[in-house]
Formats: sequence, structure tokens, C-alpha cells
Amino acid sequence: MNTTNIPLSLLDLAPVTEGHSLTDAITNSVRLAQAAEAAGYQRFWMAEHHNMVDIASAATAVLLSHIGAKTRKIRIGAGGIMLPNHAPLVVAEQFGTLETLYPGRVDLGLGRAPGTDYETLQALRRESRAKGLAFPEMLNELQYYLSVPRPGQRIMAVPGAGLHIPLWLLGSSTFSAQLAAEKGLPLVFASHFAPDAMLAAVDTYRSGFMPSETLEQPYVMICVNVVAAETQQQADHLATTELQKFLNLGRGIEKKLPKPTSAMDSLWHPAEARRVLNQLRESVWGNAEVVRAGLNDLVRRTGADEIMVNSWIHDAEARIRSHQIIADCWYN
Repeated sequence: MNTTNIPLSLLDLAPVTEGHSLTDAITNSVRLAQAAEAAGYQRFWMAEHHNMVDIASAATAVLLSHIGAKTRKIRIGAGGIMLPNHAPLVVAEQFGTLETLYPGRVDLGLGRAPGTDYETLQALRRESRAKGLAFPEMLNELQYYLSVPRPGQRIMAVPGAGLHIPLWLLGSSTFSAQLAAEKGLPLVFASHFAPDAMLAAVDTYRSGFMPSETLEQPYVMICVNVVAAETQQQADHLATTELQKFLNLGRGIEKKLPKPTSAMDSLWHPAEARRVLNQLRESVWGNAEVVRAGLNDLVRRTGADEIMVNSWIHDAEARIRSHQIIADCWYN
């Protein structure tokens, strides 16, 4: 497979790092988006998470508007909006507004998970919609509001109606893969935190895909954690931030994104190390040669049409440099 034609995109959660503020996180996301645009990335997506001290992208549409104003051509989008947290009409209006501000640049990726803990979920939703089980119905409702208005339609998304904003379904299991196949929508799989179901989800999606007005053939984007540096040793050191992030998640510890460490063995027990390394087994850490080989292998195994890279790197400059190295080794 010729991977030179496979585009790269970028997922950003506006990480709030140790020693830095929320304002710093947002400023760094703007700088990263500008660097990604210059490096040739196709999309810059942000994800909705709530009540997490190390993630500043809770008000995703607001932050995307800010990113759109600071860039010129890179596509901006949600990766994703957790649809059961919102009224579909509000999502249609928000992304209709983004599309009106930045025409031809907006994507809307949709997930059915809450993106938070149960108590915060209750605070967000007030009336829970069956823990995501109503997601297909909510998706239909959202598509209705984004479609060309029908004669006599009394409720419309203004802006939003008739703008044909591209919808993507995000998945970490086979549920969204099957739904994306039935709806004829592109699929984004979260191998960066849920590698177990990756191949099964891709197979489910491709085997069940039904063409739609928006997509004739299945289209798969795989999201993966990548840390690139000038040397393998530097990349491995930077990647200890990612290891600590997932170690803390498993322990239920909330803290800002930690600095890298040279003493991981003193931070985790062997069982924790096995758990974290298994969950992050699709992550690619290394120099340009290693990163290119790792991404090529991911494409070979999944047949991905597009790769989206995510990174948990503490230092903003190192994070920007990582994404530049990834693009350079992939496109050149």
C-alpha cells in the first residue's frame, strides 16, 4: 500500500500541564494548530471532556472558533462532541455557526460516551438519555436539523440547516462501527486508548457498510498516540508523560499532565506497568524512522484511509516539534 497518499490529521485535547495554566493550554493549542497547518496536516480536531484538570477543551465549539480565527485553511472539528450530553438542535446550531464563520473547513465527529465521570454526567445532562443507548435516535435528530429544511418544518437550526457539515462517528468498540456502516458515515477508531476492539471494529464497519448520499465507500481514520523526537532516547523520555497519564487514570488520580521522568519503575507496580503498556500498545514513540515504520505498520494492519495523531507531551515546544517530525517523515 502506498502510504504517501494517506493524510495525517491531529487530535488535541488542550492539555493542561504541570506548572502551567488553562490560559497557557489554550495558547499552546493555537500554536500547535498553526504549526500543524504549516506542516500539512489535514484536520485539527478537539475533544469534549468535562471535569478533568488536565484537559481544557470542555467548551469544544468555543475553542474551535478561536482556533479557526487563528488559522487559514486547516480543517477544524470535534473529535468529538459527546452527543448524548447535548440537545441535537444546540449541536446543529453551534457547528452551523462554525461552518458559517469558516465555510468548508468544519467537521463534526460524534461520540456516545459521556467524556467524564458519572456525577459530572448527571450535572451535564440533568435528564440522562439512557447512558448513550438513545445515540442512534439523537444522530437521526441531528441529521434532520442539518439537512435542507422540509416544507412546513417548524423547528430549524439557524445557522446549520442545509449546510451539509461532514459527520463522523467515533468509536472505541464495534457499536459505533456498526452504526457508521448502517448510516454510510466515516468511522474514526480510538486505538489511542482502546486498541482491543480496533481490528474487529474496522472489519465490522467495512463488511456492513451501506453507501449513503455523503459517502460511497467506507472511510476509516485511526487515531493513535505518537511521540517523535530527534533520537529514540528523547522520544522514550517524553513518552513517560503519556505513561504517567494512563497510570493516573487507572488509579483514579486527577492531576495536571505530568513532566517526563527517568524513574517510571519507581512509580508503578509490575501489574500496573503491564496494564498501561497493554492499553498503549499501539502508541508509536521514536525518531523519524521508527515513527514512519510504526505508522506504516498501523496502516498495513487496518487499511486506514487517514491517520490522526494524538500526543501527551508535557513541553509545548517538544510537542510542536514532535508533530513536525511526524509530518516530515510521513510526507517526505
